[in-house]
Amino acid sequence: MEDQLIMLNLSELLPSIIAISEQAGAAIMAIYNQPERWNLQQKADNSPLTAADLDAHQLIEHALQQLTATIPVLSEESDDISQRHTWSQLWLVDPLDGTKEFVARTNDFTVNIALIAENKPILGVLHAPAYGVTYYAAEGLGAWIIDQKQQVRRLVTAELPIIPRILLSRRHQGHEEAQTLANIAMTFGDYTVLHVGSAFKMCRIAEGAADFYPRFGATMEWDTAAAQILLTEAGGLLVDQQGQPLRYNCRETLTNGAFFVIGEKKQLSQWLACL
Repeated sequence: MEDQLIMLNLSELLPSIIAISEQAGAAIMAIYNQPERWNLQQKADNSPLTAADLDAHQLIEHALQQLTATIPVLSEESDDISQRHTWSQLWLVDPLDGTKEFVARTNDFTVNIALIAENKPILGVLHAPAYGVTYYAAEGLGAWIIDQKQQVRRLVTAELPIIPRILLSRRHQGHEEAQTLANIAMTFGDYTVLHVGSAFKMCRIAEGAADFYPRFGATMEWDTAAAQILLTEAGGLLVDQQGQPLRYNCRETLTNGAFFVIGEKKQLSQWLACL
């Protein structure tokens, strides 16, 4: 039997989620600055795991349970999520998105917290502790950034410039990306490539600093949920190969297929033609 959808005031909820993400960020930075505390391990899928991942997970899970006791939490580090298909509403959390970036000390890692209702994200917070910035959005409330000076400004994606700015991962590039770049060259002519880690790629497009990000390699639902609502509220899109927004907690797997981030949504068909 499915749980009942709980009506929440998203504008009242956002400050608490921002605070939780920043508390998790502080816990991550305490360990980041002391490599002897990392306790680096390899998970079954060969991805890295550190003490920072686990500390942030425990902090976030406890705080969310205290805040909204009736909404379950699905985190990358959760142990038992066997009942997830019965949840019409859930918190979807990546306590440390970009653990490889953390280990490589690039600073490009984030705390991602999203609220999912009926298979779509309706609230998202991405905190970048090494940079001291927080991105946040909620359905109908716009997308925003709290910068290093604690100034708040609204995020709006950019209109496509004459020379498009393409984002690529530092660690996940293959034949599909190379072919897409060739197709972009045929469609647009010149382009520039920027290499950025973790969910920062989506944040960069939300704030108008880049235009297109193709992702063919495997990601998980907690990697994209918070960024998807951020992009949507900023005027962009995060979509699959058919141009449809990703949906959450509605398949047997939590692994995403290929997805694409687009800054100016009226250019959707033109970008999809480059794939």
